[in-house]
Amino acid sequence: MATVYPAPAAGSVPAIASKSQAHRLLIAAALADAPTRVACADVSEDIEATARCLNALCADITYSGGAYAVSPRAASTGAVLDCGESGSTWRFLLPVAAALGARATFLLRGRLPQRPMDTLYRALEAQGVVITGKGSERVTVEGRLMGGMTDIAGDVSSQFISGLLLAAPLTGQDCDIRLTTKLGSAAYVDITLQALARFGIRAEKLPGALHVPGGQHYRSPGSVAAEGDWSNAAFWLCLGAVAGGPITCTGLDTESPQGDRAVLDMLRAFGARVSVSGDAVTVSGGGLHAAQIDIDATPDLAPALALLGLAAKGETRLTRIARLRLKESDRAQTITDALRAMGAQAEIGGDCLIIRGGKSLPGGTCDAAGDHRIAMMAACAASLCEGPVIIRGARAVDKSYPRFFDDLRALGPRVEEE
Repeated sequence: MATVYPAPAAGSVPAIASKSQAHRLLIAAALADAPTRVACADVSEDIEATARCLNALCADITYSGGAYAVSPRAASTGAVLDCGESGSTWRFLLPVAAALGARATFLLRGRLPQRPMDTLYRALEAQGVVITGKGSERVTVEGRLMGGMTDIAGDVSSQFISGLLLAAPLTGQDCDIRLTTKLGSAAYVDITLQALARFGIRAEKLPGALHVPGGQHYRSPGSVAAEGDWSNAAFWLCLGAVAGGPITCTGLDTESPQGDRAVLDMLRAFGARVSVSGDAVTVSGGGLHAAQIDIDATPDLAPALALLGLAAKGETRLTRIARLRLKESDRAQTITDALRAMGAQAEIGGDCLIIRGGKSLPGGTCDAAGDHRIAMMAACAASLCEGPVIIRGARAVDKSYPRFFDDLRALGPRVEEE
């Protein structure tokens, strides 16, 4: 549990390493032809889950001095891969294990066994892969994923597409991933394509499909680094807009393939003042007004954008929220519940999250619901409250950002943890 007391927030904070990039770089390094150093200054539960599973499956991995040392080895048969609650680890490594031909058992924690997987299961089973234990906490894959054509819906999770892309070079054959629907969260697939390219794998985006030519092998570049993470930086940038500011977040690449850098345009849509200098982004607020934001492509931004909705005068609408319901929690509902617990006016209307802002809030006690981004949203929202915000399950932040509360304290607010 954590208690966050109302206070202005201002200052500078470095962006943590991108979890999205770290997952992909670790997997590519574990499949390469030689050892690779993967610089990753910040380690979270999700990144540790990927490293742990790769250690069990096909590599020897150690962490020291802000970097992973990854030494590939032959795949182990009968490996047990503990994914924790990391959806990326699970969805990326299932097709990779199948392409390696390694019988592997995946252990799934928390809400992970209930998150959608049927689309990926069907794509793998169409190629003869056998999957048992579906829907349980223990899922086993055996058989071998072959090359060729794979048909899969693109609008359930981009992680399915990324997993197939990461597995494709292991088949030795031409691989075509044909999308039967429009690709959602396409920027995450771009992050995967960038990681592949850094390890010498050529992949092509075609109309309605992705093509990976056969005969390719992962080649170690020697060393790579995960860049700053836009998803978590969004909380500091939005806090700068609502809590006095200015707040500067350093270590961000405005040309990054990370789709969540779209938060800059969203901040401007609310009337926030945004400036960029090199790798530093500074945000301050004043006079925020309500906005309507389509979050289908960037669902991880919704909790941070909810802060803007609280501070902005008028009725803010976050539209196309279906993807929010498939996260660590039903995030549309848990955002609404947390905001209401602090005294805000929030509701779900169809495929839309509605927040009526511009008023001070009393504060209160809310539940993180096992969701790291709900805990971070509630903590930042305390700056808009008259009384403290008590967050049950606050250490959910360890999933992606273990030092979150230390960085929040550095910006001014008082935080007490139990």
